[in-house]
Amino acid sequence: MDELPIGRRVAYWRSRRKMSQQVFADRLGKSKSWVDKVERGVRRLDKFSVLYEIADILQIDVQLLHGKDPERRTDALNCIDQVEVEEIRTALERYDSMSAYFDAAPYPPPLDDMRKAVNHAWLTYQYGRYGMLTRALPKLLRDAQAADATYGGDDQGREAAHLLGQVYQIASSVLRKLGECNLAWLAADRSMAVAQRADDPLLAGIATTRVCNALVAMGRPRPALELNVRIADRLAPCGDKDADPKRLSVYGMLLLQGAMAAARIGDSATVDDLLSGAAEAAVLLGGDHNHYWTSFGPTNLELHRAAAAVELGDGGRAVETHQRMNGHAFNALLPERRAHHLLDLARAYSQIGDVGNAGDMLLQGDRLAPSEIRCRPIAHELMSEVLRRTRGTPPLPIAELAEHMGVGV
Repeated sequence: MDELPIGRRVAYWRSRRKMSQQVFADRLGKSKSWVDKVERGVRRLDKFSVLYEIADILQIDVQLLHGKDPERRTDALNCIDQVEVEEIRTALERYDSMSAYFDAAPYPPPLDDMRKAVNHAWLTYQYGRYGMLTRALPKLLRDAQAADATYGGDDQGREAAHLLGQVYQIASSVLRKLGECNLAWLAADRSMAVAQRADDPLLAGIATTRVCNALVAMGRPRPALELNVRIADRLAPCGDKDADPKRLSVYGMLLLQGAMAAARIGDSATVDDLLSGAAEAAVLLGGDHNHYWTSFGPTNLELHRAAAAVELGDGGRAVETHQRMNGHAFNALLPERRAHHLLDLARAYSQIGDVGNAGDMLLQGDRLAPSEIRCRPIAHELMSEVLRRTRGTPPLPIAELAEHMGVGV
């Protein structure tokens, strides 16, 4: 990004702000032809007054137009920025279903189109493309809310509610990763309410894990633990008739997230108990699957076992868990899961004083899913620690990644 001509950077930010050339030109008091020539490099931008006006309209620091960022390099700007946070917040503040009670609801897209869009959003998340996802979320939220407000209580109405519940969960998951914990909690809470209208206990179950993840991120692990366990008990299989793969996946994820909350409290006995229950569910499931977008199975169980060890401060145990893992099964997971695990593993190596391997895990995670490393606050904290504890000059790949992240000693 920092190597692009200034006109291309203007075009990038105009597009990111979802402005047409005409709208941008109108706000700038120029012609559309003028904007087009600037973006194509035919016309030079050499007046500071014009640059500052452009930056003001695009709601960015003027240094970004010069390919610089006062806080982090533009390589990292595939992450979310505050303008996009506010767009998501505005979408979450809509109450289309209440408006529809008094007036006609907005006309929604067909449910078939909505289903495809939601599936695409899940895959975008599970491939770790957080910047792309957050820029699509406001419209997806508005469309899903409109669909939920329009369709009645029949099968179409339940499907619309189901889709909206999923969109809220997607929003909660990515917002939590990017450090927007209060918004993540709001979106997760909305997903639980909508799940009841969808009349789907499993959707409600997996929505519970999103609420609990947000609570943990907000420093509230105890209520998160209690809620996860309580809902897991409701979905616990009771014989062959309840051993449905989808039910097992949601039940298993509730136990895994409960284990993570228990680890945050420091309750190792409860961690072991919940991981054992999840292991039984994984055995019944018989392999790694992605029912209800959980990625639950024996491999994800081991990822959570390692992550729980890190939360308990036992980095050595986390490393041992990783070393015992089936490499083929691990490589078959989607990028977000693998990069997330590598970030946990980097924390584990840091805990045992091996900053070399900690840095290497960050590099591997960045190659898999750059947003998981470059956009997450916890990764920034870890990179700062790696740099601080590295003797002498850090290896060039680490130094370059730290620069891309905007992290210094």
